[in-house]
Amino acid sequence: MRTLFNTLLVEPFLNALVFIYEYITFEDLGFAIIVLTIIIRFILYPLFYKSIKSQAMVQKIQPQITEIQKKYKTDKEKQAQELMRVYKENNVNPFASIGYIFAQLPILWAVYAVFLKPFNEETFISLYSFIPQPEHISSTFLQLIDLTKPNIIIVGVAVIVQYIHARLSLPRIKQQAQGQAAKMAKYMVYAGPIIALIILPNFSAAIGLYWATSSVFTIFQQIIINKQIYGTETTGKN
Repeated sequence: MRTLFNTLLVEPFLNALVFIYEYITFEDLGFAIIVLTIIIRFILYPLFYKSIKSQAMVQKIQPQITEIQKKYKTDKEKQAQELMRVYKENNVNPFASIGYIFAQLPILWAVYAVFLKPFNEETFISLYSFIPQPEHISSTFLQLIDLTKPNIIIVGVAVIVQYIHARLSLPRIKQQAQGQAAKMAKYMVYAGPIIALIILPNFSAAIGLYWATSSVFTIFQQIIINKQIYGTETTGKN
């Protein structure tokens, strides 16, 4: 299983990163990570799009869900039937967000695995025959940040963009229709930034840079989806 994981994810990421580093970003590893992250997100765009759109739709129909839960509070079977009807009418898969989470984990781990070992001759053995082996790879970003070590600036950026995305993903529910779910969503705005703040200081700045870049990409994706669902309304307000 580990060999398969390396073959399908780690080695392609390593080769793509080295190629981008050598020929596209002119030997700046930070920019190479940013470019690689954007490429990965474009490849996975359909999966992430469906998941984020489904989450947004669930939030939009939250008032209907809350009403059904109240109306059939003592009849769980009828409640489940009505909820499934509402989901079907709105073409919503309430479990789609699970795919979003599970798609992130192996990719994030593969990116981490690329930086688990130093860039040396032993690592370069995994390079494909058509990828020239570089003499040296500098681990710095903008000649300032060592991407092999944790960096508070990268962590701060990742936390901020995570918060912005969480705000954009808040449900657009009228004040009188807000229920417990909407209130919970407001508290969850802080969950992502807090997780990033706890986890990222323990990893190399390369992981934080991937996290931040991926979150920025998700923000633009969320804006597009919000406009499709809510029209020209300003999203993320309460």
